[in-house]
Amino acid sequence: MAKITAVSPLAPEAFPKMPIIDGVSFSTVAAGVKYEGRADVMLAKLAPGTAVAGVFTQSATRSAPVLDCQRKLGGPTPDGAAILVNSGNSNAFTGRNGLDAVARIVSASARACDLPEARVFTASTGVIGEPLPFERITDRLETLAATLDPAAMEAAASAIMTTDTFAKGATASVEVAGETVSIAGIAKGSGMIAPDMATMLVYIFTDGKIDQANLQTLVAAHNENTFNCITVDSDTSTSDSLLVCATGASGVAVDDSQTFSDALHGVMQELAHLVVKDGEGATKFVEITVTGAASDRDAKTHALSVANSPLVKTAIAGEDPNWGRVVMAIGKSGAPADRDRLSINFGDIMVAKEGWVNPDYVEADAAAHMKGQNIRIHADIGLGSGEATVWTCDLTHGYIEINADYRS
Repeated sequence: MAKITAVSPLAPEAFPKMPIIDGVSFSTVAAGVKYEGRADVMLAKLAPGTAVAGVFTQSATRSAPVLDCQRKLGGPTPDGAAILVNSGNSNAFTGRNGLDAVARIVSASARACDLPEARVFTASTGVIGEPLPFERITDRLETLAATLDPAAMEAAASAIMTTDTFAKGATASVEVAGETVSIAGIAKGSGMIAPDMATMLVYIFTDGKIDQANLQTLVAAHNENTFNCITVDSDTSTSDSLLVCATGASGVAVDDSQTFSDALHGVMQELAHLVVKDGEGATKFVEITVTGAASDRDAKTHALSVANSPLVKTAIAGEDPNWGRVVMAIGKSGAPADRDRLSINFGDIMVAKEGWVNPDYVEADAAAHMKGQNIRIHADIGLGSGEATVWTCDLTHGYIEINADYRS
């Protein structure tokens, strides 16, 4: 088993108090898929009429559960739905065995929850290339179905963890047309994190009422500047999945509500940030903003080049304000840049201005910023109005220790 470190120093003080989302309930069991003595399977059951939207990894080697979910998305909703997740084994790169495992789990889940198989969504996370012992899951489905509890979302968040050091949750409550709409979500993710999703599983629930197509449009748009703007190690997984489920139990239509859209974005961004804050071995949360690029796309390309640079990330770990490494990362990104227009800030300290070190720069000031847990790097390219922000963490010995032992 991977060596799990102490809880990340960037972890929140406590798991948030989650609201009850009418129309969804949760249960967990310790099935022994890989881990011993801890819950490793989560079931969520959703009320009839629930709209389910999602986005998934773009990996060419994505897992059997991901492929199955992608085929089912957008289907009819009268019968409700269920989500079944296991940790410890990703059921990826397992060939025909992987497809069979998904079919067996879906069939057993459908029977236990009295649902059509087309309304059962599954996910698996963990080691790649090992057959999933699906019988350990299917044997526990009757227990899972019998112990569903609307208040068990925190337990569900813990059951889907792998190398995570803390369970991740976020919530929001908003007023729409004078009525309260609640949103609550959980996520897992710590390593193998990069845009085009990552080794993340994210499940968000709301009692708002919204058409599935409208929800899908909203989720896809918000994903681009939340989960697709984080990176821990530049590696994209075979298994990452994000599902947003709207039960409609509040009776409040939110299709055209900007307030609801903003709240959903906020929950997605908070969960994305929590994934970075639990980055394997992370000790610093890093926000990288690029402005003045030729386009927003170019700005994101530059920002991700900085965020994924091992040299930048190790300098941050060492609390070294080495702005030369930021210059390097922008120069290699492939997006247009002009050395003599480039300016760089660490926090509020301008360290480089228009292609050269700022004449007023005092390195001790930037070094003081680097000693904090929340690091801000801002680069202005000087070519246009394009801008983007991405989030990452530092790269420490802890990352190597965790991943060197991951399968042992």
